[in-house]
Amino acid sequence: MNIPFVDLKAQYETIKPEIDAAIADVISKTAFVGGAHLASFESAFAGCCGVEHCIGVANGTDALFVAFKTLGIGPGDEVITVANSFIATSEAITQAGAKVVFTDIDPITYNIDVLELEKKITAKTRAIVPVHLFGQPADMAPIRAIAKKHNLYIVGDAAQAHGALYHGNPVATLSDITCYSFYPGKNLGAYGDGGAVVTDNAEWAAKARKFANHGRSQKYDHDFEGINSRLDGLQAAILDVKLGHLPRWTESRQKNARLYTDLLKNLPVETPNEMPNVNAVYHLYVVRVPAEKRNGFQEFLKLNGISTGIHYPIPLPYLNAYSYLEHTEKDFPEALKASREIVSLPMYPELNAGQIEYITSIIGKFEM
Repeated sequence: MNIPFVDLKAQYETIKPEIDAAIADVISKTAFVGGAHLASFESAFAGCCGVEHCIGVANGTDALFVAFKTLGIGPGDEVITVANSFIATSEAITQAGAKVVFTDIDPITYNIDVLELEKKITAKTRAIVPVHLFGQPADMAPIRAIAKKHNLYIVGDAAQAHGALYHGNPVATLSDITCYSFYPGKNLGAYGDGGAVVTDNAEWAAKARKFANHGRSQKYDHDFEGINSRLDGLQAAILDVKLGHLPRWTESRQKNARLYTDLLKNLPVETPNEMPNVNAVYHLYVVRVPAEKRNGFQEFLKLNGISTGIHYPIPLPYLNAYSYLEHTEKDFPEALKASREIVSLPMYPELNAGQIEYITSIIGKFEM
């Protein structure tokens, strides 16, 4: 049996007539930039996120950058985020001209450690960027309390958390601005790059939309310099179709996660810990194995036709890109330990019970 880490073709086959029709409609109307398909998706996705405004942009990294520029964050400011994420989270902070400040992770959830967070706040801090990693919401109640206490913005990174809930609330309702990626492998993925900025603040929404479109107020009139970052019509139409299937796909991911956890409970791997009162959407299903066994574990699964991943093998503060910050291994011990032990198993809605049973049976044969 060969099981890919993710199977985008399998998903396409389940909705092929809808997708093909949507693409054909965009082409027939030459609605490639802007237009009705984009407006339809933005409205629908805002509703899904529980907020009033959605601005489609070119990718998730741009979404974060647009958010920071919208809030006026730039040189002289500091922005706090978590040590375990993709570099898009931190590079958007520095692209805006601010200084990135990292904090360690909670070893149970892999999200930002709220106890460490407040220790990193200085007079220059302007915002906190919680990352809802692997599809599990960050612990937003204490984060919101800290932000309110210190008068800080919260910019949510929900690139892996489409549809996730925290205490019954969509995660986008708990940040000032929330940013999404629609990279093809995401829970809601386009057939190319794409992203979105969502918020309840009408003034910020208008500014973000203008900034992402060259600062344009009219076709050849520009109120300020912006950037060119737009979600194109084809991707918007595809996403509009796929959004209607997202609840069903999310249920499948959650069902698969429960089956994984049940079948792995008596095996020597550590399974994900879902916080109480959250609706995690399992962009990834991440287990932990002893660091000295991980390479062999992955190779054993590969030899048995099972693809795996590591998200992420190097914590952000230890990347060459941030060597100038001069962090040591003592600064982020939990993120560093996790980076040496985590393994992402195959996870996608079309993954079936038989495949999961096979994966877990193979894991059971590996000698820890």
